[in-house]
Amino acid sequence: MPFASLALAAAAVLYLVTGFARAPKKAPYPVYGLVGLAVIFAAEAALILEVRLVGIYFTPLVWTGYILMVDAAVFRLRGRSMIKTEPQALVWMVVLSIFLWLIFEGYNLYLRNWIYVGLSNSVIPRYLGYGWAFATIWPCVLETTELLLATWFRNSPPPPEPAVQSKAPAVPIIAGIVMLAVPPLMPLEIAVYLFGSVWLGFILFLDPQNYGAQRPSLWGDWGRGYKARTWALLAAGLVCGLLWEFWNYWAASKWLYIFEIFPDWRIFEMPVIGFLGFPFFALEVFVMYVFAADLLDLPCYEIGAAPDPLD
Repeated sequence: MPFASLALAAAAVLYLVTGFARAPKKAPYPVYGLVGLAVIFAAEAALILEVRLVGIYFTPLVWTGYILMVDAAVFRLRGRSMIKTEPQALVWMVVLSIFLWLIFEGYNLYLRNWIYVGLSNSVIPRYLGYGWAFATIWPCVLETTELLLATWFRNSPPPPEPAVQSKAPAVPIIAGIVMLAVPPLMPLEIAVYLFGSVWLGFILFLDPQNYGAQRPSLWGDWGRGYKARTWALLAAGLVCGLLWEFWNYWAASKWLYIFEIFPDWRIFEMPVIGFLGFPFFALEVFVMYVFAADLLDLPCYEIGAAPDPLD
């Protein structure tokens, strides 16, 4: 495996660790964070020892440990976190994560950008693995965003209060609809190159609607001069993307990419160009979560709800 791939994964970890180390602390580090770290190390050790069951469930195992560890770090820094202060919101985020990711699996049935290999031959264990892995996607991205807002982006001033009335801009909504509708309508030889349209489409389609409904939104953030949440999401997407690909590379059950865009230039299993999608996917995670939670009247943990004051 190229040295560059390992160096990038190590850089992502160092980015998180150094940010945590330099930020002021507000509360004790919860014990469940140490449990999460232990889960990651135990899973890595079991993988080296070729424990088959761990190899099959390696990805959701390490991401569960990661979520516990990062949530504890967020609580240590901010005195609030999903697990400690809003566990009900986290439970619903986990549920939403499964169903929201299935939307992209639906697109992939036609666009064929990835496949899964090494899965259990038994139906129940296989779908348990699917569900568990999909359930970690939204929490890991949004927990990482919270950590970055408490570390590298903590000196950003709080956003001004939004206007009482907001109007959803029509142009980006229409553009989003087009970007989401076009890929499945194109011939397969063209459609396989259009997943980027899907990654952007939901942002354009849903975020202006969040703004119009006075929910948290990127459109509203930028209109009020608050950019920290956007930058933290973009950074979290890249960090999570590197860690996803690092852990996926070693797992027995994994995904493989089959789209032919510079296929020989890879970081772990992912063609290099595919990493451009991870930051935008994080924006999509945010806007889809806010939209779905409000639409279904579910408890919603607001990412960056209380930015740290200037030091």
